[in-house]
Amino acid sequence: MDVIPALKVPKRYAQSYRKNLHRAGALDQRYSIQKLLDGSVILPVLSSSLSQLDPNTLGRATACDGLCEIIEFQAQLSKKEKVKSSSEKLAKALRDQLSSHGVTWSEDLKRDVPQRWQRHGDLVLIAEDCFTLPAWKKMGSELWSTVALSLGAKRLAQTRRISKDDFRTPQVIMLLGDSSLVTHVDNKIRYEFDITKSMFSFGNITEKLRIASFNCRGETVVDLYAGIGYFTLPYLLHAGAAHVHACEWNPDAVEALRRNLQLNRVAHRCTVHQGDNRQLSLEDMADRVNLGLIPSSEESWPVACRLLRRDTGGILHIHHNVTSPPPAAHSMENKPHANPTSLHIRDNVTSPPVLRIDNRQSNTATHTGITVNNVTSPPMFNTDKRLAGHVIHKSITVNSVNSVQSEGHNKLQSYPASLKDITADTDSVSDVTQVLHNTCKQTDREAWKAWAEHTASHIAGLLRDLTGGSWRTHIQHIEHVKSYAPHIHHIVLDLECRPL
Repeated sequence: MDVIPALKVPKRYAQSYRKNLHRAGALDQRYSIQKLLDGSVILPVLSSSLSQLDPNTLGRATACDGLCEIIEFQAQLSKKEKVKSSSEKLAKALRDQLSSHGVTWSEDLKRDVPQRWQRHGDLVLIAEDCFTLPAWKKMGSELWSTVALSLGAKRLAQTRRISKDDFRTPQVIMLLGDSSLVTHVDNKIRYEFDITKSMFSFGNITEKLRIASFNCRGETVVDLYAGIGYFTLPYLLHAGAAHVHACEWNPDAVEALRRNLQLNRVAHRCTVHQGDNRQLSLEDMADRVNLGLIPSSEESWPVACRLLRRDTGGILHIHHNVTSPPPAAHSMENKPHANPTSLHIRDNVTSPPVLRIDNRQSNTATHTGITVNNVTSPPMFNTDKRLAGHVIHKSITVNSVNSVQSEGHNKLQSYPASLKDITADTDSVSDVTQVLHNTCKQTDREAWKAWAEHTASHIAGLLRDLTGGSWRTHIQHIEHVKSYAPHIHHIVLDLECRPL
């Protein structure tokens, strides 16, 4: 490990300090941010920036004068740097091996070496877009043993495209080793599965951590798309759900789910339902329903409504891929703002969407501007690396005569969000613009909001048709999980549904 200069700061102000260092170009991103036993946080700093760093100025910028100091620290490489280092080591080993077979190293061969991979215990899973050139065949089976040795693995597999069957079966081939059974530990939860038969999504880690932070004590939860237990297990082990009903129709995933429930010693609190969740016989029993299917779980919204308790209602966690329009051609700096420290969404949605409920049209609640940034929330730094976010509150009521009323007040509160920072501690419109450029653009959030309001109204209509009574749906939170392209975003809507 290298000894480097670093800034030692209190945990509660670490995120603000990190932002200021990043803006100043002083944050050394080759090394990881570390938390000390005394609760303080170490932020690695570039040596070239030391002469320009003033702790007092930084302290005033984060409203915590005198609470930071520059120290020398034995730092660890960041995950990105570790991967880069391993990739360079692999390339060198392959270059030497090819040279012994009379093959001259080239830039094309270098680009054909994997730059990313997944690690599952002693098995490394590489992507399909590598080792495509004919020259690699000259190494024979020596190729895979060299790759495994360089990456510190005993087994090696390569992924192909996900099958287009209803089960989304992964196409994975074993390159080195016999067993394809792997174990992955995530937030103290053990997942065991056959990598050639079941998927494991690393991209959902922020949502699994968020579920783990829920308080579900005494609740009955239904997970309509359980898979191998991605969300089922956090509900049981960390959120404290009294019982979870896990629905899954892929027999290989069901086998892994049952095994994982046993491994984590929670099988007695979970009932597994194998088959199409639309045929589920349960109803009027759930406090919470998880709909973790993308690009859309809409086919199972009626099932989720049927599952909710009729007397108290409950909460739906609805996953969806939302496509947002390209941003407006004019820059945000030229837009008028009533308050330079907050940005209000008021463009790009010129009229509320028209909803269809029972084939009759109803107008949705009026779209009003919602604040997406504020300067009053204290900065946060959590050990699970989630940052401070916001809740968008919007309530929609559908009554028995098919009218839709707005009870929304668009209030913002602090909420644990994903790795994407969606808050801004800003002093100018240009700062706000820069933060949004680095995270999620205004047009993206406007699309999320429009979809959430449409969904809230539609769910209220489904509940009314199902029960014959009036229901109120309330948008508690919109969570950004990850993005697949510049304008395609996996989000989760936390929708509270209560009978009136």
